[in-house]
Amino acid sequence: MLNTKSADNNTPVSQSHTPDHVSIKPQRMGFEFGENVPRYWLDNSPFISHTMNALSVLFPLGEQFFVDSVRNYRDQITDPKLKEEVRGFIGQEAMHSLEHIAMNQHVRDQGMPVEDMEKQLEILLNSIAKRLPRRHQLAITCALEHMTALMANMLLERDDVRDDMHETMRPLWVWHAIEETEHKAVTYDVYQQVGGNYFERSFYQVVTTALLGVMGSYFSARMMWNDRKNLSVKDTAKSLWRMWGKDGTFSSLIPNWLEYFKPGFHPWDHDNSELIAKFKAEIEGYIAPQYRKGNKSRTLN
Repeated sequence: MLNTKSADNNTPVSQSHTPDHVSIKPQRMGFEFGENVPRYWLDNSPFISHTMNALSVLFPLGEQFFVDSVRNYRDQITDPKLKEEVRGFIGQEAMHSLEHIAMNQHVRDQGMPVEDMEKQLEILLNSIAKRLPRRHQLAITCALEHMTALMANMLLERDDVRDDMHETMRPLWVWHAIEETEHKAVTYDVYQQVGGNYFERSFYQVVTTALLGVMGSYFSARMMWNDRKNLSVKDTAKSLWRMWGKDGTFSSLIPNWLEYFKPGFHPWDHDNSELIAKFKAEIEGYIAPQYRKGNKSRTLN
């Protein structure tokens, strides 16, 4: 039994720490990416656009790994609230996969080697990550969910980042950020309930951050090399400063990334649920008509 009892009344203590006003419900959006999407859709920059395209390539297979790592323990969860959140988490990740598959097809149509990159990522996940003990796989998922939650919070907080996204791409990333915020603690709560420990989660936070940096940089570099005729020293320097300089989009995440190493850390220590409410109604206006009365889609296997 994973449920614990409170000392005073012998009643079950909830395993979930997600605020009660935050709901975790999947929503298919039906985004389309046609000729109206510019090749360099973020600040008209080849460097930054390819960096974000590379991140999108990571999502479908990565999210399948997340789901599998949680499903390994789903039958052991007895708290009804957490069980429902796990169900919502799996559904949301399935929707993310579908929408980013559509975006990745758009990137593939531009002549980018998406299939090769997906095969390389699949080897990393299946030949290495999925051979680890199941709880270690879940620790990896917790670490990566922490990082996606940080990026989601940054995107929702910073007008300058959203404003530089082309209007055809902005809804996808805002919607994804909202749902990453909604379910940011689900895998962590499951991990805590199945005996996860401080050393294990801290170790995999370091390892997965390094691997994410390597894979993301490698995928970005492959796209940039494929599109090298449009790269420039000026754009590269400007982009690197924007990402890693003072108050950069990535460098600004470091203090919050370090919070993961606090012994009593929990993702909802930073309650940013107001950002969900701020953007939720707006993003619902982008749901394709065929999905407004319910989802017609698969779930991740």
